[in-house]
Amino acid sequence: MRFCAVICAILSLGAFSAAQDKQKPSTPAPQSVTVPAVIDHNRVVIDADIPLPDGSTQRVHAWVDNGNHDLYMSRHLATVLGLSVSCDDKACSATPPREILVGSMAIPLTEIKEAHIPLKPVSAASVVAAGLDAEINLPSTVLRHYDVLVDLPGRKFTLGAPGTIHFLGVGAKVLINAENGLIQVPSQIERKKYNLAFDLGSCISFLSEEFFDQLAAAHPDWPHMTGAVGSANMWGMDEEPKWKVMRLNRVQYGPLFLTDVAVVALPKTTMDFFAKRAGVPTVGLLGSNALLNYRVGLDYAHATLYFDIGRLFNFPDFDVIGLVLRPEDDGRFTILGVADFDGRPAVPSGPAGIQPGDHLAAVDNIPVRGSTMGQVWSMLGGTPGQERKLTIERGGKESVVAAKVRHFLGEAPDSDAKKSKSKKR
Repeated sequence: MRFCAVICAILSLGAFSAAQDKQKPSTPAPQSVTVPAVIDHNRVVIDADIPLPDGSTQRVHAWVDNGNHDLYMSRHLATVLGLSVSCDDKACSATPPREILVGSMAIPLTEIKEAHIPLKPVSAASVVAAGLDAEINLPSTVLRHYDVLVDLPGRKFTLGAPGTIHFLGVGAKVLINAENGLIQVPSQIERKKYNLAFDLGSCISFLSEEFFDQLAAAHPDWPHMTGAVGSANMWGMDEEPKWKVMRLNRVQYGPLFLTDVAVVALPKTTMDFFAKRAGVPTVGLLGSNALLNYRVGLDYAHATLYFDIGRLFNFPDFDVIGLVLRPEDDGRFTILGVADFDGRPAVPSGPAGIQPGDHLAAVDNIPVRGSTMGQVWSMLGGTPGQERKLTIERGGKESVVAAKVRHFLGEAPDSDAKKSKSKKR
């Protein structure tokens, strides 16, 4: 009898414990998360994880790309995820994974109908773009459902449910396209009102070529040049050696008053494309090159941007060797051209120097193959007048060319001892 009582007591205790376990609340999902960020060629890249079919996860590098509404991923990642990939002669696509994890926070991707996959050779299948160490991007169509804080000087990225991030700094209402989450910021240039896109995914800022030319004609003393060196060397497109670059004296961007903003002239056809997807008239975009000193908050729910100053030092992004580069799918860097400085090529050119089509093999004996654009341009930067030894490969043979760091788009005093912008470099 006593034995039966003991058994009953044990069973009752087990049932009670099971009931308690069922009532015990599970660990709530995090409402916000902060992760380290890498700023590479002014682009924000973070670590993320994507669940695999077997229940494990794959660690990837994700590019924070709020100025793009399309989701991109590498062919390698699509293969690892077991996605069904379809291709034509220009590009591939697949159904996106169901979610991506930033820290311990799950970000659903179910609203995205298609992931774009660049058509690349096997050797370059692990990245979404040559020169960028990222396998997937986080576009505006994903980010718009959250509070976002990008701490550029602190190199941190915070993502949270709406209302969870306490934004600091000055705020301003912005225009957000309800269909794709792209942002336009009411701005002023030369005391006239315009819209400029907000695009932290772009390493450089752009203005429509027509507007650019008007400003350049009205202000010939503003620093300007031809050739996409430094942060203007975006992707190494064929036209980049001919890109027109200029520093705007002053831009009011929402609540900010920015000075010496480097911009590139954007052809009308490309500008029309940007305006169409923005859904409102626009004259260009402000890239991350103009905001590197700020902690930028994106309050999508209330259509507000916040800018909190994080440092006052302006990094000399155009104190560089005057090359225009293209990162290749095989990891090499092709030299597309050489920019002029004071009316002459900034780097020794010709058969004994550098020619378009040469490959940059090393800088000061440090190999560049397989590096990112940001890493290579860090090697090519420095104090004006410093010399760099460039190892150049041409036709299977290597040679060394000595080149000096130049101060492009810089300031110089004029003849009246008044501070003004330097003449064309």
